[in-house]
Amino acid sequence: MGHRKHSAPRRGSLAYRPRARAGSFLPSVHTWPKVTSNAPTLLGFPAVKVGTMHSISLDDREKTPNFGKPLFNPTSVLAVPEVAIVGLRLYARENGADRAVGEVYSKTLPEGVEIKSSIEPEKFVEAWKDKLSKIVRVAALVSITPSQTGISQKRPVVFEVGVGGGDVPAQVDYVAKLLGKGIKFSEIFKAGSYVDVIGITKGKGFEGPVTRFGIKRKQHKSRKSVRAVGVIGPWHPAAVMYTVARAGQHGFHQRTETGKRILAISNPKDSPITPAGGFEHFGEVRTDYALLRGTVPGSTRRIVVVRHPVRAVKGKTTPVQVLELSTRVGR
Repeated sequence: MGHRKHSAPRRGSLAYRPRARAGSFLPSVHTWPKVTSNAPTLLGFPAVKVGTMHSISLDDREKTPNFGKPLFNPTSVLAVPEVAIVGLRLYARENGADRAVGEVYSKTLPEGVEIKSSIEPEKFVEAWKDKLSKIVRVAALVSITPSQTGISQKRPVVFEVGVGGGDVPAQVDYVAKLLGKGIKFSEIFKAGSYVDVIGITKGKGFEGPVTRFGIKRKQHKSRKSVRAVGVIGPWHPAAVMYTVARAGQHGFHQRTETGKRILAISNPKDSPITPAGGFEHFGEVRTDYALLRGTVPGSTRRIVVVRHPVRAVKGKTTPVQVLELSTRVGR
């Protein structure tokens, strides 16, 4: 940062360390929220990012200056095709960690899902009926077929999704009854509710500290380098602290954005969403879709996970009145 007479705020957050490439294009969910509902439900749903557009909705936030007035929203479009429930997994607490102690798969699997199970689902549930007191978490294995949305990937992707609501026996029965069946996004989430979105951000490759952390370029003729840190540390201790902005991988990180509100859930037959010429780098929306207020991490055609919010969001969960949708495509 060069010589500075006065102090200045640091550049770049220290919250994300290490800033390395994500291990996969598919996000992994480390935390599932607790739901207080009596009926069991899936806590997440995989989706495909389509693109962005603009929408005008009626502001329903009371005690605000814009209450009851049109509100201009940057809007993200997600394709949410029906997913298949292909498996049930049980977790128990062992040695201070949750460990999978039992799993069973559906008799009928989508084409391309290569999972074999040596036990019948009915026998599995009956065998675990008296041992469910040891189970601390129930998860469902869901399969999404990206080719249904119109992109080229034909091989299905299998995700693990947490199950919440009710007690453990009710959650096991809930997933067991859904094995081999499909479930829609509208059965898990409702328009007007708040969600979290987990995705892999756009990759930007190897970048210097100016782009990666936003440090200031050095003054003209101050040193040979301009886009480098002036001093990376003292003589003693002779070590570079992790807080110093350095060059490295920029982008392609897993990130979670919280408090996204669902503006609408529909399908192209009832409410066409594709603008003239199609969405940029995606094309036509062929399956059910969801409109989220704000942006979503990741590039177009990348899979993201929509999850029930971990933090409680104060606000109405009633459907939003959408007045207008733009036909102009944004990136």
